[in-house]
Amino acid sequence: MIARALQPIIESKLFKGKIIIIYGARQVGKTTLIKSIQKNFLDKTLYLNCDEPDIREILTDATSTKLKSIIGNKQLILIDEAQRVKNIGLTLKLFSDEIKNVQVIATGSSSFELSNIINEPLTGRKYVFILTPVSLKELSTSLSLIELNRLLEERIIYGMYPEIISKPDEKKTLIKEITRSYLFKDILSFEGIRKPEQIEKLLMLLAAQIGNEVSYNELANTLNLDKDTVSKYIDILEKAFIIFRLNPFSRNLRTEITKMRKIYFYDTGIRNALISNFNLLDKRPDKGALWENFLISERLKLNLINNADVKSYFWRTSQQQEIDYIEEIEGKLSAYEFTFSEKQKKQVSKTFLKNYKPEKEMIVNKNNYFEFLELLST
Repeated sequence: MIARALQPIIESKLFKGKIIIIYGARQVGKTTLIKSIQKNFLDKTLYLNCDEPDIREILTDATSTKLKSIIGNKQLILIDEAQRVKNIGLTLKLFSDEIKNVQVIATGSSSFELSNIINEPLTGRKYVFILTPVSLKELSTSLSLIELNRLLEERIIYGMYPEIISKPDEKKTLIKEITRSYLFKDILSFEGIRKPEQIEKLLMLLAAQIGNEVSYNELANTLNLDKDTVSKYIDILEKAFIIFRLNPFSRNLRTEITKMRKIYFYDTGIRNALISNFNLLDKRPDKGALWENFLISERLKLNLINNADVKSYFWRTSQQQEIDYIEEIEGKLSAYEFTFSEKQKKQVSKTFLKNYKPEKEMIVNKNNYFEFLELLST
């Protein structure tokens, strides 16, 4: 089993008087994570799977008296797929307010459902964590850098979902199944989705545009939808942990692009499955964009693991000057350019360096990506 970096962090928050919420897409390992935590408490744990109809019924609009009778003398209560329970936020609030000395951990496959119904009831009563697909940082705890390098291309092509990593002989079948059977499960149950086929078409368009600025107007025209609907769908896809957005960085140059944004996938295996392309990198015209997506996604995971307060951007001007990726931490900037081949000549924009004087600049390629992803510190 792959050791998840979140586990010791979550365990350090146990029994501090707050509900623990774990968000994440389906199949990223939320159930495995909480059951790993469960092992430390033996018979003192109650596991409630909300995919089961009777469990949902028990937890729906339950009174504190009923909850106490359910949990008995258990100390750790695990509520899996909590978004399936109506008014789960109020139920969790009762746990927090009325049942002391009990720790509740609730998982949810989609933040757009769970967060909407728990935020107000649990104000000041919760710790929130996001579990992503496995990171290279997590893999580096059990693999050497040599082994990671050997597996790099496979990880870029087939992604970082736990089952894909643990069953390499079935990787293509499994990533297709995850994409087909699980990817849309939560999204399509969302009441605002009237044309589910348009969501799939939108994802395929986004998959074809990674590394490029995305125009909502162009997407709307292609899909025969209005711009507001496209914006809503993209917001839902982001809250379901399928994609994430980078906004443009802009401070003082008139030529800076300010209205476009870039959209990437949390997992490049999902992206490749959407476009049905599992070719090796040397046979792919999208190799550079795929490498860029993979690195930015891995950096996002790293920042989540480190609980780093980071703002992330890209930068481009109307004269086609650009920076692939920018991080801002406490007002200090770092600028990164990505190229898969160390032989390809690339440099950080002199215009950007002159105007913003970043604290760090780096050209990231396949020979030094371990520094960018802090793999040398393990």
